[in-house]
Parts: sequence; structure tokens; C-alpha cells
Amino acid sequence: MAKTKGTVVIDSGRCKGCNLCVIACPWDVLILGKEVNNKGYNYVQMVQPDECIGCANCGYVCPDGCITVYKSK
Repeated sequence: MAKTKGTVVIDSGRCKGCNLCVIACPWDVLILGKEVNNKGYNYVQMVQPDECIGCANCGYVCPDGCITVYKSK
């Protein structure tokens, strides 16, 4: 069975840095970065892309809909 590979795309301009997606990620793929967006919020970044399994937990818990998850085998 092939391992599912995921990619997380974050709309950094809309992210308010609530950190819910970082907590929801079972593989610690996301972190709250040090950079700020145009609204002054630290935004989430994907730091371990090879570990992402595409579970989409991060996208489900994002209150602003800033996260899109793509899956491939």
C-alpha cells in the first residue's frame, strides 16, 4: 500500500496565528513562524513537508479557512 503524501498550503495573508492547526497536526509538520503578515500576525508555516500525510486536521480546525490540503499517493 502506498503512503499518502500531503501538502499544506497556507494563505499567510489571512492567517491570524491562532495556533489551532499546529496543535491539531499529529506529525508536527506545522509551526507558528516568526515572520508577520500584512496585518501584523505571525502566521503558520510548513516546516517538515516530508512528514505530512494529508490528514487535513489542520484545515478542519482553521477558523478562518486559510489552509488547503492536497493529497497524493
